[in-house]
Parts: sequence; C-alpha cells; structure tokens
Amino acid sequence: MKKIILFILVFTFITACSSVKNTQQAINDGNYQKAIDIAISNLKKNKFKKSNQPYVLMLEDAYLKANKRDIEQIKFLIKENNPDKIESIYGLYEGLKSRQEIIKPLLPLYISELNREANFNFRNYDNEIITYKNKLSDYLYAKVKKLFNDDNKFAYREAYDDLNFLEKINPNFKDVRNLINLAKERGLDYVIVTVKNQTQKFVPKRLRKDLLNFDTYGLNDLWTVYHGVRNQNINYDFALELNLRSIQVSPEQIREKEIIENKEIKDGYTFLLDDNGDYVLDKNGNKIKVDKMINVRCRIYQFVQFKTVKVVAQVKYIDNYTKQIINTYPIASQFNFQHTYANYKGDKRAIEDEFIDLIELSRVPFPTNEQMIYDSGEDLKQKLKYIIVHNKFRN
Repeated sequence: MKKIILFILVFTFITACSSVKNTQQAINDGNYQKAIDIAISNLKKNKFKKSNQPYVLMLEDAYLKANKRDIEQIKFLIKENNPDKIESIYGLYEGLKSRQEIIKPLLPLYISELNREANFNFRNYDNEIITYKNKLSDYLYAKVKKLFNDDNKFAYREAYDDLNFLEKINPNFKDVRNLINLAKERGLDYVIVTVKNQTQKFVPKRLRKDLLNFDTYGLNDLWTVYHGVRNQNINYDFALELNLRSIQVSPEQIREKEIIENKEIKDGYTFLLDDNGDYVLDKNGNKIKVDKMINVRCRIYQFVQFKTVKVVAQVKYIDNYTKQIINTYPIASQFNFQHTYANYKGDKRAIEDEFIDLIELSRVPFPTNEQMIYDSGEDLKQKLKYIIVHNKFRN
C-alpha cells in the first residue's frame, strides 16, 4: 500500500512539473494563449494550492504579453487603413475581451512570494468592439452587394458565408436574412439524374425508382440538389446519367458435398466386474456403473443453392450548358443468393453441432432474375453515393 501511495505522489509530482514546464515553454515560444489555457485549467482546480503558485505568475506574464502583442497588431492594422483588415481588428478586440472574461472568475489571485495580487490591467473594450462591429457590418454588406452583381454560383456562395457571419455578429442587420435565402437559392447547383438501360435485359421499375430516390442516399451537400424527377420550372446545371451496360445472371446451381461422421457416444451403462466375474461394489455396497460406449456413423449430404448477378454500369457527369461530358466513372455491383441445407442417412447422434441446424432446413425456391437484379440495387446505390460524395461537379 505504501508503495502505491509513493508511486501516486511521484507520478503527481512529475506530472505537475511537466505541466509547469510546458506552460513556461509556451510563453517562451510566444504561444501565449496555450500558456493561459494551461494555467487557468490548473488554477480552476485549486488556486490556493501552494504548488499552483507558478501558474499565477505565468498567467500574469502570458496575459500581459498576449495583450501587448494584440494591441500593437491593432495599431498597425488601423494605421495600414486597409478595409479588408477590419475583420481582423474586430476579431482582435473580441479576443482581448474574451481573454479577460475567462480570468475574471478566478480573481483575486495572490502571489505569495511577492506579497501582492496578480495584476491583469483589465479595461473595457466594448466601445471599440461596437465601432468595429458596425464598420465590419457595413464592409461585409457592401462586399455582398458586389458579389451579387457578379451573378455567378461561386460569388453567391461566398456571399452566403459572409452573410451568415454578418448575421452572427450583428443579428437582423438591414435585409441580411432575406439576402441569405437569396444567396443560397442562387448558389445552388441542380442536377437531374437519369437511369439508362443499355443491357437489352429487363430492369425492374422499382429498381429504377429506388436508384432515383435521392432522399434515401443521405447526401449532405450544401450546394447541390439532386432530382430523380425533372421539375419543368428548374434549369438544371448538370446531369448525372447512370448507364447500365451489362447484367449477367448466373444459372441456378446446387452444389452437393458428402460428409461422413463417426463418433463414439454413450449408450446406457453396464456394471463393473472383477476378474472373477463378480460385481465391484463401492464403499456403500452399491454396484459400480460404467458408461457403455458405442461407435455410431452417419452420412451427411450438404447442399448449397447458389445464384449470382453482376451489374456493370457507368456514371456520367454532364454540363448541361456546354453539353460536354465532365467525367465518367465505372461502377459494378454483385449480389449473391446462397442457401445451405442438408439431409442424412445413418445415426443422427453422430452429427456434429455445425450440421444440426442445416438438417432442419430444406431446399427453397430460387429467386427470379428480376428479384436478383433488384437485390443488387442496394450495393449499386452505395457505390453511386461514394462516387457522388468524392467527385464534385465543380472543382
């Protein structure tokens, strides 16, 4: 027990030393926020703990250095007078305020060896934040208007991101919420999806329907909408064609295998006799029983019903405006029907457990070719989804 306690104390001491060292190293590297985070994490646990005193000094040091660097950066950006830097200035002021707020709940923090409280020189940045929030709002709104004038998909998507950020920092600013909806609508790509049968074989209607039901694909694409049924009010930007090139259905097969099982089993009992042919008795005077073992044999006939279908297809991406093929992707799907059953001749007691369930089964009807083709659809859908997720229409 003493060894365990000693191990825990040593481990705790080493961990604490390592944490203090990492905090100081972060300050030395100029990674002040990391140092602040480590110090606050330790002081939250117990700010009065003597071994946590180094964190108070390092927190004070990292905070002052981080603030000094941010304020100098703000002064430089203001002097630079570049409208594109307004967001950076606003973010720096927000960071200055946030840094104060995470320290305030810990106050006061006392530095024992210097006999004083830690000094963080807090100030109110609200006026600066409001000023630059308004400047940033005006800047982003003007930028969005220019992007709308560009009238292309990527411009609308950039505008959408800017508008959502603007709504976050300054909710309900002007007509931003309406513009968000408009940017989303105009930035969308609409894709019409079709299935073409080039196999000269019958393709079930329900398979076509399933393949075109994009609600079941679980796609999560902000800027692309797929339609399996054409909407006459929409100008589709792209077309996705799933061309079924080949469908191969194998013949129905039954594979037979014969297995011979031999086993020694208990078949009742007999009484133990001595060399004179007399019964051997136990200490209570009872006849001693001995298991009677016999060899049993069974012939098992295992049958495997097997049928397979392979669908080979091609996915084609088409630009509807230029009528050019953007790219093509091969795709193949295979579905196997397999059913195993068995029967036997001989003593059933010789059959191993792995065959017991099989002999309870019997032959079943083979699925039709149409059903086999349909059953391959789920795998086909998953492979089509993979192609769509990993290959965008626009680069």
